[in-house]
Amino acid sequence: MKDNYCVIMGGGIGSRFWPFSRETMPKQFLDFFGTGRSLLQQTFDRFSQIIPVENIFIATNELYKDPVKNQLPELRDEQILLEPTRRNTAPCIAYASYRIRAINPRANIVVTPADHLILQEYHFLKNIQTGLNFVSKFPSLLTLGVKPSRPETGYGYIQSEDVGDDRIQKIKAFTEKPNYELARIFYESGEFYWNSGVFIWNVNSILEAFSLHIPDITTRFNKGLGVFNTDKEKAFINEEYPSLQNVSIDYGVMEKADNVYMLVADFGWSDLGTWGSLYDLAGKDENHNATLKCKSAFYESKDNLVSLAGDKLAVIQGLEDYIIAESDNILLICKKSEEQRIKQFVTDVNMKYGDEFA
Repeated sequence: MKDNYCVIMGGGIGSRFWPFSRETMPKQFLDFFGTGRSLLQQTFDRFSQIIPVENIFIATNELYKDPVKNQLPELRDEQILLEPTRRNTAPCIAYASYRIRAINPRANIVVTPADHLILQEYHFLKNIQTGLNFVSKFPSLLTLGVKPSRPETGYGYIQSEDVGDDRIQKIKAFTEKPNYELARIFYESGEFYWNSGVFIWNVNSILEAFSLHIPDITTRFNKGLGVFNTDKEKAFINEEYPSLQNVSIDYGVMEKADNVYMLVADFGWSDLGTWGSLYDLAGKDENHNATLKCKSAFYESKDNLVSLAGDKLAVIQGLEDYIIAESDNILLICKKSEEQRIKQFVTDVNMKYGDEFA
């Protein structure tokens, strides 16, 4: 257990949840379901059941140092890895891996986003333990694949090379978010799984993969091999990090490596990436209207999601398939089926009014 580590990635803006998620307080720090714990805190609570608290690291943007410290006072400052700028998941994971290797060169690491909802925690943690045991024995890169329950265009997909009941299978291919027709083909084939974005590997396996597939990152980090976990680290990161290649771990490493495996998992998983995913999980009335953190009255309306700030009342008449969301000084009314346009709305608003509404 002492060789097992966890890296929680919590530096994103969550712009697809705008206006609820803002740059100053993105979704990982919010309590979506009124549980009293944010998504970040729930992720920490989950992994601290099987990973020593001192082995849990949060990788986040330096803008969010205070929210992380406020929400997770159990962590020491050195367990919060601060990125001076956003460079996607590969540089973030490389930074965490170099830091952890400086502490424990035998470390097995699970990497997870901060904003996932896990409905069956016991089964999830059993899967994580299975994965950690596997990567401690075999030099491989492991990801958790989830059997799809529907054609879904909001997730990436993994194609298994093995057709059978083995829990751990060789991966044949990764596919980015498909259109609906392709998602339907994936779903019906039985060969594809949702890419959960949860990864497990030994620290030496992932750093060797970086060296092979994104050598620019390892070249830059190797310049500072002696500074990780020292008082010189911050200066080194501030100097080198902004010039690192902006690339995801999926595209930069997982799609290129030949030692990539998938653990077939079933634990009631949802990536809370969009208002639509939140709508799917929320309780609904007889007309399939969902209300979050406020009161509502619906007339001739169906399939809507309403989320207002505070203890407010929304009276909705004649709407179908809409998102109605308010936060501070912003009200969003958007067709649920067109929520992919929200990121463009944010860009347009910023150009017209400045960053007051970011």
